Amino acid sequence: MIRAWARGGAPAAAPRAAQVFVLVLPGVWVLAVVSWELCRPSSGQLLQLLAAAPAIACAGTGRRQCVLLGGACALLALVPFGAVEPAAGFGTRAATCGAVLAVICASYLTAGRRRRLLGELERSREVAGAAQRVLLRPLPSRIDGMTLAAGHLSASEGAVVGGDLYDVAGTRYGVRAVIGDVRGHGLEALGTVAAMLGSFREAVHDEPELGGVLRRLERAHQRHLRERAGTGQPAGPAAEEFVTLLLLEVDRDGAVTALNCGHPWPYPVGGPAAASEAAQEAAAEAVPLSSVEPMPPLGLFPLPDELPTVDCGRLGPGEGLFLHTDGATDTRDAAGEFFPLARELRRADGRPGRSPAGLVEDVRQALLRHSRGRPTDDVALVVLCHDRPGVPAAPPGPAPAPFTPRVKRGSLR
Repeated sequence: MIRAWARGGAPAAAPRAAQVFVLVLPGVWVLAVVSWELCRPSSGQLLQLLAAAPAIACAGTGRRQCVLLGGACALLALVPFGAVEPAAGFGTRAATCGAVLAVICASYLTAGRRRRLLGELERSREVAGAAQRVLLRPLPSRIDGMTLAAGHLSASEGAVVGGDLYDVAGTRYGVRAVIGDVRGHGLEALGTVAAMLGSFREAVHDEPELGGVLRRLERAHQRHLRERAGTGQPAGPAAEEFVTLLLLEVDRDGAVTALNCGHPWPYPVGGPAAASEAAQEAAAEAVPLSSVEPMPPLGLFPLPDELPTVDCGRLGPGEGLFLHTDGATDTRDAAGEFFPLARELRRADGRPGRSPAGLVEDVRQALLRHSRGRPTDDVALVVLCHDRPGVPAAPPGPAPAPFTPRVKRGSLR
């Protein structure tokens, strides 16, 4: 998602109103100066203010409007207004006309340079946007029985991505997802994001266990830091750079396993519990998927020898997971209050007919309202919904093994 999406998209009427105002302002300025001179003659001295009109027109519209309006102002400067002594009056009017012509020339040249710079900036933004979209590529709407939706907010103006990363891949081991947050935000973190995503996209297809994927990511992170330091060993600010990571694997039966390195646990969404009004009233906030203490962020300490995955229960038909980075919960409003993600998620998840994309959009809108459209940290939102066709409905009586009843810890319901 681009920054216009991130900011929530200001209404189109506002830019149009600003353009109309800029077009009208030079004419209003000229009319005001001439009217004042007619009402209270100043021997042409007040007409010197006409020199500002072409500059205003050039800054707000273009070089053609600058020349046309400037020429009109130069002619008006030569017109005698009121009782003016011939000699002194003509000298003042001629000086005013010369000043207007000088402003026209300077504004014309400045407008040409401004147009060239704007063109170069636009081309640079197109190239940067294409490169960043390749780095944090849009997720498909569906992967191997999972419906997906994602959104991203960058704290850097004009940037498509920042310090957050996410990706989902369908593999022979199941659907695997990663979401992470690089220390810092904005364009400075793009190098680490590229290293992490590049390693993930290769490792998920090669490693049969999530632990192997995480170790590959750790090696890629260390290699990236060494390359940045240029000395073979991390040193300086690069040595303090770490990444929070959450790895998830959803098999064909909906069983979810995870490895968490200092990242917020996702929230379960969907299913009968989310659609029940009684459940909504009983639980005002969504509950995280697991209460297991995560490992330290990647890069702070070496990974332990044993990497036991966390069993997070099983996704039933229509159930899903809401993944996010800590930028969502750390966003503050004008009063300094944190964004109530759990409450807003529970409210959005309980709406009838909600979809993964609609859920992301509802939370995004609430977050933008809370931060007044100016988030101070990068935010990534991802929803994975189990929607595999052909899953049989649970028969009456005891539930079969793939749809075991919910458990207290690690349950999705």
